[in-house]
Amino acid sequence: MADRKLFYALWPSPRQLDLLRDAINPALSTVEGQPVGRNNWHVTLVYIGDFPEERIPALMAAVDTIDPGEIRLRFDSLTFWQKPKIACVHTKMVPPELERLVAALHQALIPFGIEPDERVYRPHITVSRKVRAFQEVRLARPIELQWSGFELIETISYRGEVQYRPVKQ
Repeated sequence: MADRKLFYALWPSPRQLDLLRDAINPALSTVEGQPVGRNNWHVTLVYIGDFPEERIPALMAAVDTIDPGEIRLRFDSLTFWQKPKIACVHTKMVPPELERLVAALHQALIPFGIEPDERVYRPHITVSRKVRAFQEVRLARPIELQWSGFELIETISYRGEVQYRPVKQ
């Protein structure tokens, strides 16, 4: 069996995607770059990378008992990140519930040989790639989203396009 490229994420509902689109589009219209399709918008929790397909059920079972609680994230600006050259909305504050969830996922993945990321966790939603530098833009209307669950997401590349979709067991 083949490897699949995976990560855990907060996956927005269609209603949340509509709210994000409405809040972000006025600011995003001023950004030069390649927009990310809104069906690909998400908040990455833990990147896994290539993972054997036959071990996915065990991976999902390892996190089955993790309760994320209620996670609220407030997005109020569109920001340029230099190194990856992306435009993203991000949170200025990481709520303790989100920090606990990310830590619990990291712990659950260690038996699979997936070591915790050393970088500081910065939750964000990438909305454009290959972006030309710009000054941070405040959203006209900040948006607060809430999640009570998380998803295992697969990255699928097809003809130069990337799509993300939840993995269903």
